[in-house]
Amino acid sequence: MLFRADALKKVSLNLLPFSDAVSDDLPLGQLLRLSLFQVSVGMASVMLLGTLNRVMIVEQGIAATLVACMIAIPVLVAPLRALLGFKSDTYRSAIGWKRIPYLWFGTMWQFGGLAIMPMALLVLSGDRAIDADWAGYLGAGLAFLLTGLGMHMTQTAGLALAADRATEETRPKVVALLYVMFLIGMALSAIVIGALLRDYSALRLVQVVQGTAVVTLLLNLTALWRQERVKPMSKAEREAPRPLFRDAWADYAAGGDAGRLLAVVFIGTMAFNMQDVLLEPYGGEILGLSVSATTLLTATWAGGALIGFWMAARWLAARLDPYRMAARGILVGLAAFAAVIFAAPLNSSVLFYVGATLIGFGGGLFGVATLTAAMTMPTAGAAGRGLALGAWGAAQATGAGLSIFIGGTLRDLVNHAAGNGTLGEALATPATGYSVVYHTEIGLLFITLIVLGPLVRVRAMTTETSAKLQLADFPT
Repeated sequence: MLFRADALKKVSLNLLPFSDAVSDDLPLGQLLRLSLFQVSVGMASVMLLGTLNRVMIVEQGIAATLVACMIAIPVLVAPLRALLGFKSDTYRSAIGWKRIPYLWFGTMWQFGGLAIMPMALLVLSGDRAIDADWAGYLGAGLAFLLTGLGMHMTQTAGLALAADRATEETRPKVVALLYVMFLIGMALSAIVIGALLRDYSALRLVQVVQGTAVVTLLLNLTALWRQERVKPMSKAEREAPRPLFRDAWADYAAGGDAGRLLAVVFIGTMAFNMQDVLLEPYGGEILGLSVSATTLLTATWAGGALIGFWMAARWLAARLDPYRMAARGILVGLAAFAAVIFAAPLNSSVLFYVGATLIGFGGGLFGVATLTAAMTMPTAGAAGRGLALGAWGAAQATGAGLSIFIGGTLRDLVNHAAGNGTLGEALATPATGYSVVYHTEIGLLFITLIVLGPLVRVRAMTTETSAKLQLADFPT
């Protein structure tokens, strides 16, 4: 009986690497409650990058270029995460709170953006009593900006708060739990939102998006409640000089391979993310899938990312060079986009879902690998791991935002030329614009391999590095 209990405990620890993430200062109940902010961020990500772009392009007939601009707004705000994290590190209040104010205001902005978003989209699509196009543009842009900024502030402050409360030993496992909760939140919300929008109507869209705003508020309030202790600070402590961000950045920029690594992150992210605004419309317009069916693409992407997370754990445990692991992710991405391209002429929704899953797997593997390289890159002076992760996030977010805009614009321009007969009779189909974008992503993946090449050297991770670096250290 004792043998069975020990075996069961070993199996549970293998399946749940964060099961021993609790500590005296962060018990299991508070840890699981704190992780709810990741569910809200995952839910908002599904709404912005999954459901709304399909609805705006297909059901509401809004130009893909304009939709790409709207969706790119939250992503382009993401480079501020490094500054937000730095500010929450150095914030000083009379009661000693550092993270809770940023988590609270991030929640408010996220809630406000989602609350006004459906009305703004209806006005943007032409459903209004007066002729005022500017109102729709202004409202939609403001809604996406508030939601994106709130997501980034909430996630940055929440991860920092979790890291503060965890011990040195449990911190990697805590961050691993938060990463998994983000992906689980995306997968579950994609299924729920897809089911709710199965019978699409404008009223149902308003109800679902504003319901998401209310759930976001409830989840984040539950997550932050009594999570940070009150530690009153004196006036002298609050007025003491604070470290400068530019000094830390100068130290990081002086590193050896930092510039090339950031270039790899930027180009590779563009390659994997250019389809974000087009994958669901592609399924709806070209393959004839319903709104609920295309929303499930986000769930398949999250599943692929989870598999990539598991494989990366095994490869890192075997001391695989992170740059070689990034190359494997790129090669998977090549197969993924080829599958998506061939799904249209073969009229195969199965091949389309396989491609979406492989995009999540390859993109997740690429992100984990480049994060590993950023975390292990030597720094000097005031530069530290937080700044390295911030620089990685800035390059990743900027590449994602630009690629979303370029993808939507390229699809519109090519389809316009194809519709006019400029490209010939054989290419006069709506699938042409999508195909050009996916072929462009394949080309960018090859460019990423070329830039990555000099970094892929035969090297062995030292015992010291392997002991300190764990996959669970990675934030989202």
